Amino acid sequence: MHFFEFGGTMAWGGLWMVLWWVLIILGIVALVRWIGRSNGRPEQGALEILKQRYARGEIDQQEFQRKMRELGG
Repeated sequence: MHFFEFGGTMAWGGLWMVLWWVLIILGIVALVRWIGRSNGRPEQGALEILKQRYARGEIDQQEFQRKMRELGG
């Protein structure tokens, strides 16, 4: 009777080990993707925000053009 219980425990232990490694690998992949995104071109985000502000009418054309020159767009 104890033999079967021990075998079942070993099977669960192996499953937990596989799950543990899958979680570690997924964590590393998520970290690499996050770092890759943060090293992107931040001025792209600024240009998009500027365009959205202009489209909503929050800034006029002169201010839009001035800020575009400042951002290098």
